[in-house]
Amino acid sequence: MNFKGPSAYEEKDFLANFLLRRNRVGSPNNSIEKPVIYELLGTVQNKRILDLGCGDALFGQELLQAGAQFYHGVEGSEEMYKLAQQNIEGLHAEMTFATMESFDFPKEHYDHVTSRLAIHYLPEIDELFRNVHASLKEDGKFVFSVQHPLTTSSFASKKIGEKRGNWIVDDYFVEGERQEPWIDKIVVKYHRTTESYFKALRKAGFSITDLQEGMPNRQYFEDQEEYERRKRIPVILAFSCSKQ
Repeated sequence: MNFKGPSAYEEKDFLANFLLRRNRVGSPNNSIEKPVIYELLGTVQNKRILDLGCGDALFGQELLQAGAQFYHGVEGSEEMYKLAQQNIEGLHAEMTFATMESFDFPKEHYDHVTSRLAIHYLPEIDELFRNVHASLKEDGKFVFSVQHPLTTSSFASKKIGEKRGNWIVDDYFVEGERQEPWIDKIVVKYHRTTESYFKALRKAGFSITDLQEGMPNRQYFEDQEEYERRKRIPVILAFSCSKQ
């Protein structure tokens, strides 16, 4: 069985294993992607923030602790949504149970919109980017990360296991659905080139102000060997965009 969008997280065994993997110290979510997102976001003091595909909303907790005025999480997995509600209870925050595609974006409402490693689950991105643009205030910022296109182009190298020592890059310019073996499930993701993300953002009206590929920083790794391995290929692609 193949799982699309947030559906894999409805499987309790998958969700439990995912949370264990994501929250471990050496997780690339923590050692690579998270520092990049914080750098691209910059100050969140007094900002109204929308988080698309927010998962358990622990990121929302952190943003509010860092001075954000308001946090709004959108999550399409019911199991993740329940966790998120617990994690933001009593905080100046709101949760909406919806997919990114079905969410009703308010106009000119947010200072920042963010999405962390979720947009690669969508078959189409043009409408989403237009909706995000419309929901931002003037000079608002859109910061998001996706799995790097070098790794989504082909998952053939995952046949040797999760902790790969070599990566196959193939069919890079053939965009579309990919099936990734992940945590004992087959999860559907959508491969796009870096150029396609860039052009879709420009088409939606954004100015791209920064792009990062998650070059590892030694301070975020306990293990030297893992640090050296992570320098071999980028695992994330992150954009910072502004509404002019």
